[in-house]
Amino acid sequence: MLLLWGVIIICFAQILYGQGQTVSSVDEKTIVIDDAPEMEVFAFGKSVVIKTRAKSVFAFGGNILIEGQVEGDVGVLGGSLIQKEGAFIGGDIIVIGGTYRAESQNPRRAEDKQTIMFGMFEEEIRGLAENPTQIFSPTFSLAFLAQRVLSVLFWFVVSLGLTTLAPGAVSRAITRFQLSTTKVIGIGFLAFLITMICIVGSLSFLPSYINAIFGLMAVVLLMLAYVFGRVTLQVSIGKIVQKYFFSEKNRSETLAILIGVLVWTALLSVPYIWTFGVLALFSAGIGLVLTARSANGWIKN
Repeated sequence: MLLLWGVIIICFAQILYGQGQTVSSVDEKTIVIDDAPEMEVFAFGKSVVIKTRAKSVFAFGGNILIEGQVEGDVGVLGGSLIQKEGAFIGGDIIVIGGTYRAESQNPRRAEDKQTIMFGMFEEEIRGLAENPTQIFSPTFSLAFLAQRVLSVLFWFVVSLGLTTLAPGAVSRAITRFQLSTTKVIGIGFLAFLITMICIVGSLSFLPSYINAIFGLMAVVLLMLAYVFGRVTLQVSIGKIVQKYFFSEKNRSETLAILIGVLVWTALLSVPYIWTFGVLALFSAGIGLVLTARSANGWIKN
């Protein structure tokens, strides 16, 4: 949950920290916390130094240095965590894109607390924190091209598998989308917006263990809807392209899937435009799931 809190906070501000607490200094690169036992520290693109006390700490694109004690969780995304001699961490430790290093052979930790560390992509994540706009306009490179090739292969296999296992569901979804595109996307977008508001709101009003369950359920359902929506739209646009540019004898379901995958992969590779594409896929997928009914019912409408 600490990682989820950090991502949500990052969406709204660069740095948020508690009020009425002691902050020694804040400059362009570092936040120094002197004594703030009730403060939950969130830093974006900055390193954090805990001199005496803090409640919990999360840093995105910066390092965390703990010289005193943190009663709760400590999380770093795109940075490293250093626990000095005699420092204390009372909660879980999550380090993604960096390392955790304790200067003491037996670091002071609360019992039964976990340490999760994933050391890859530190430079990439740190670069994203320093320049968040690069996510909307990625730089073209061999790695970027390789990712798109893998994406084409992945979505082709997924689309082919889903249309093979559930051809009726995909066919009905295509029909619903073509009959009432605006209605499907509108319902899906509204549901997506309500879901995100509920996820953010649950962080303030629900206990942590319920937050974890609710957040996991919401993410899984959203991703399933995204997959279904993307497969449906890929097959739909592939059939439209075949209809106008291919003769009947050269048309096939497999070719339609491949064309749709290529079109959507290309669209989602265009700087800035891809964000609207992802939002459209989420909205379409959720809308198709919520409006699922027999094809006859839709035709009557």
